[in-house]
Amino acid sequence: MTYDGKLLARARAALDVQREANQAEQQRRMLRVYQEIPEIELIDRTLRSHMAELVKLTLSRPSDLKDRLAALQDRNLDLQMRRAELLTEHGYSIDYLDEIVSCPRCRDTGYDGTEVCDCLKRRYNLELTKELSGLLRNGDESFDHFDLSLYPAVPDTETGCIPREAMEAVFAGCKKFALNFPDVSSNLLLRGGTGLGKTYLSACIARVVAEKGYSVCYDSASVALEAFERQKFSRDSEESEIAGIKVSRMLSCDLMILDDLGTEMVTPMSVSALYTLINTRLNECRRTIISTNCSDEELARRYTPQICSRIHGEFLELPFYGEDIRRLRRKK
Repeated sequence: MTYDGKLLARARAALDVQREANQAEQQRRMLRVYQEIPEIELIDRTLRSHMAELVKLTLSRPSDLKDRLAALQDRNLDLQMRRAELLTEHGYSIDYLDEIVSCPRCRDTGYDGTEVCDCLKRRYNLELTKELSGLLRNGDESFDHFDLSLYPAVPDTETGCIPREAMEAVFAGCKKFALNFPDVSSNLLLRGGTGLGKTYLSACIARVVAEKGYSVCYDSASVALEAFERQKFSRDSEESEIAGIKVSRMLSCDLMILDDLGTEMVTPMSVSALYTLINTRLNECRRTIISTNCSDEELARRYTPQICSRIHGEFLELPFYGEDIRRLRRKK
């Protein structure tokens, strides 16, 4: 995975804050115990002096080094046992004064050897999601807030389906996808008219997936596909570099949400970019959600057979029904 230096710095800063909080808590515990049990402070000082003595013995290497090291070890064990007894006698756990770490694997450094630790990856993914998930800025995108009562409970005169029942199934499918991610078997195609909740439910999915620590990219089709064009053709090197970073994120993130497919201007470049985005993610088994107002016929007119084949074959369609929710809310 290629990391954006700016976002990685933010993630490391957040990790530093957590590490400092852990250190402050450990210091608070130590001061409390030292005040309550002065003998433990004396033991800790003695153990530290033994460490200095150990270093001195190792460097000087006296003739009786082995015996003196054994004696030092015995004294340390006796002191540690006494320390544990004092802690338990006063109602503390044996490890109460141990170093506090949030991640035992990297001990809050963010790195496991030379590899980026999973804890830092999770923080990086959260920063990545904040950067790109513009639709999450409203703060109310939640499955708990999705109002199924806005969908009619009577059959539609044209299709014969009952919108509320159909949307209950759509809602359940979106929620199941979010809760089970990344162990999901398909990509999603959210299809339906304007104002039926496609953007809202995809944002709900994005929020749940991001909160689980996975990277989410969320953008409209027009903005997302434009980044491919700017990366390739922009004469501004800085603009091209920024677009390149964005393209890399969209190709490699755990979940890509492409909103409003079909509203962008169709050009040979945009069609090529869409194919690259969908095909690359499919080949790398990365999940994608597409929302669109377009029917199969409209998709076939706008895009190539290769793109349509991948959408039809690799995406589970969730059809949206009902009336424009925005208009209904304005009436209320």
